[in-house]
Amino acid sequence: MRIIVLSCHTPSLFWFRMDMMIDFIRSGYEVYALGNDNEDVWKQQFTKHNIIYKQIKFHRNGLNPISDFISTIHLISLIKDIKPDKIFIYQAKTIIYGSIAAKVAGVYDVYSLVAGLGSIFRGNGFKNSVIRALLKVQYKIACCFNKAVFFQNDDDRREFVNNRIIAKNKTIIINGSGVNLEKFKPTALPDTPAFLFIGRLIKDKGIIEYLEACKRIKEEYPQTRCLLVGPFDSNPTSLKPADLDQYIANHIVEYYGEQNDVRPFISQCSVFVLPSYYEGTPKTVLESMAMARAIITTDAPGCRETVINGVNGFLVNIKNIEDLVDKMKFCIINRDITKKMGEESLRIAIEKYDVTKVNHQIQKTMNIKKADGV
Repeated sequence: MRIIVLSCHTPSLFWFRMDMMIDFIRSGYEVYALGNDNEDVWKQQFTKHNIIYKQIKFHRNGLNPISDFISTIHLISLIKDIKPDKIFIYQAKTIIYGSIAAKVAGVYDVYSLVAGLGSIFRGNGFKNSVIRALLKVQYKIACCFNKAVFFQNDDDRREFVNNRIIAKNKTIIINGSGVNLEKFKPTALPDTPAFLFIGRLIKDKGIIEYLEACKRIKEEYPQTRCLLVGPFDSNPTSLKPADLDQYIANHIVEYYGEQNDVRPFISQCSVFVLPSYYEGTPKTVLESMAMARAIITTDAPGCRETVINGVNGFLVNIKNIEDLVDKMKFCIINRDITKKMGEESLRIAIEKYDVTKVNHQIQKTMNIKKADGV
């Protein structure tokens, strides 16, 4: 039995879907991971986990229909060569073209994960509205070729159902990507208050709000640390290195770039901050919760699911720097409460976001049974 896990972003395949793919292997499947990055870079890393990696030619943020058509033809050929029994797909472009490619290749056991609706669905402007209308049509076609579609929050599911992209009875809500509680374990809080942002440095993640809030916090509490982890991105809204230079030069943030292991950085913070405009369910938040950190995030789709306001952290208004600064100040002043919030985060992570529970729900929906003796 073979299964393809398909995405147009290879790093997210490796870092966000590895636990799921390993569970597929434990259930007796041969797993193929298909992503957009070069095989020379990634093949060996996947092979260490007994996963076969193949490159596809999709450009994650591209809008060239000819390029996408050529990539789809290549994907059809690849699927025919692999002959999978099931396909699991996520991210907009690969959900659309991957579902169509699977249909053409004769694979009907197809499942997609909508892990958050991006700026096209949430943004404004004429160009955005035109692309959104086209995207809805494309999603509707893709969903016809799926047995079920997973969503990580009810806001996104309602968006699809209300726009008649998919019937509600074909949708499944899961608790994000889950978090590996064996890997992410609670650690002691640092002696000095410290905040941490982990994510791609794009505006929709709230990076500008975080940087400006850190600037104000450092003016009043200069000993406080403000950490930043994450890569620059090909997304049009991504920061440029020059945009970040002033914050680094003025000792407002400590920037550590992209990291393969975020645990040492979560261990250095007392509060995790993600002022994102929308998410599916942010995995970095779940990882920080599992390490017993208080969370400050936005009252936005995907983010609000992770925080009980005032219990394991705070929900702030989107794009509201004042609100964010106020909550960060509270955590500096009330360190005992912040510690208790972190303990509540851990409790919620165990009860709701354990990756084994999430993966069990995915496998049950996909009719994947555990192999004998597993």
